[in-house]
Amino acid sequence: MIPKNSAPRINHIRKDDEGYPIVLRKYLGNRTPAAIAALGNPDILRQKTLALFCSVKCPGNLILKTYDLARQLRDDGVTVISGFHSPMEKECLTILLRGKQPIIICPARSLEKMRISKEWRQPLDEGRLLILSPFSKKYRRATVKLAKKRNEVVSAMADRIFIAYAAPGSKTEDLCRKALSWDKTVSTFDTPKNANLVSLGAKTLQVGIQAPALL
Repeated sequence: MIPKNSAPRINHIRKDDEGYPIVLRKYLGNRTPAAIAALGNPDILRQKTLALFCSVKCPGNLILKTYDLARQLRDDGVTVISGFHSPMEKECLTILLRGKQPIIICPARSLEKMRISKEWRQPLDEGRLLILSPFSKKYRRATVKLAKKRNEVVSAMADRIFIAYAAPGSKTEDLCRKALSWDKTVSTFDTPKNANLVSLGAKTLQVGIQAPALL
C-alpha cells in the first residue's frame, strides 16, 4: 500500500534498457525520448493498448456515445492509454477507473512532484495503473507544446487509436494524420461530425461493437 502522504517511487526506463518501449524508436526516430519515467506496474507495457483521444470541445451527440464506449472498454478489459487531459478524456478516465482492467496515464509534464490523485491510489496499489512521462524533471507544468509531444508518444506506443472527435484543423486532427502516416489503425464514430477524420483514412465504428475488436 502507498501511504496517504508519501510519494510513490518513480522508475526511469532508459532507451537502452530492456523494458523500454521499442516502438518509440520505430516511429519517433531521432525524437525518441532518452528515458521514460514510470510510476506503477511496468508489466502493463506488455499489454495491447488502445489510445483514446478527443478534442477539448466535443459535440453533444458524441458525448453519450463516448461514455458508452468507455464503459465497453472497461467491461471488456481493454487496456487504454491516453493523456486523459481534455474534458471528455477525463470523463472516460473516471469510468475506466471503476473497472479492473489496466490503464496507462501519460501526463504532459514530468512525474517529479506531481500530485497523485486519490482516485489513482487504489489502482496503483492493485497493479493495474501505470503513469508514464517522457519528460525530464524540469518540465513540471503542462503546456500546449508538451501536450502535443505527449500525444505523439501515446500514439506511437499504442497498438490502435480511437478518436472520439477531432475539430477540423485541430491538433487532434493533425495527430490522426500523423498516426495514419505511420500505418496505424485509427477509428472514430460513424457520424457526419467526424467526416474530416474519415476523409483522412480513419475507420468508422458503430456503438455496440465488442470493444476488443478495436485491438
